[in-house]
Amino acid sequence: MTPCNFTVLSRTAVLLWMHDPAGRDATIVRKCLTVDANIQGATEVICSRTPSQLQHLRQIYHSKFGTYMEHDIEATTFGDHKKILLAFLTTPRHEGYEVNREIAQQDAKFLYKAGEKKLGTDEKAFIRIFSERSAAHLAAISSYYHDMYGHSLEKAVKNETSGHFAYALLTIVRCAEHPGKYFAKVLHKAMKGLGTNDATLIRVIVTRTEIDMQYIKAEYLKKYRKTLNDAVHSETSGHYRDFLLQLLGPNV
Repeated sequence: MTPCNFTVLSRTAVLLWMHDPAGRDATIVRKCLTVDANIQGATEVICSRTPSQLQHLRQIYHSKFGTYMEHDIEATTFGDHKKILLAFLTTPRHEGYEVNREIAQQDAKFLYKAGEKKLGTDEKAFIRIFSERSAAHLAAISSYYHDMYGHSLEKAVKNETSGHFAYALLTIVRCAEHPGKYFAKVLHKAMKGLGTNDATLIRVIVTRTEIDMQYIKAEYLKKYRKTLNDAVHSETSGHYRDFLLQLLGPNV
């Protein structure tokens, strides 16, 4: 990549960082939906945020852009993917760690009957449970699913759904179980192979630095035997590299 490109990238990262967290998310989602057609990027942001973060995001989105996020989702997404995004965005959910184990076990059975046990898939059942249950509750469902059926809920989602809809469900359940591990994998994929997905690199590092970057870095080192700082250093250069490394903090 040329020095000019890195100047553009460093400017993009710095300008995004200048917003507050909800403003960053609003800017990313708006650009993904209306400029870049990056549906996966918008899905990642929406499906990895807490209910209170999403409520704030919706308010900032409307005040910044003069339109409701729901309207932009309606205009740019389709089918079950659109339904899960709208449901996850607008449905109130508990944010605490308390879980009713009996209900979680029932939900695991319900998802099995709605998916792997039948011909075809009851997508409405997946949308309802994934949008209404808390992160802690979904993590418990996933644990019960594995105990009862011998493989993960994630594998069931992959078997029963596809495309952007599957990506949304997988993002929700992975972030419910371990957001640090999820974002470590997203970052690794962005830097794997030839070239670097700079949009993803900027999106994740800038938006997660103040939330859980220490956990993401720990998971990255654990899984890939390399520090996240070293990976970013090898894939970037110039002021762009300097700024990202500054956000990441100490190389541990």
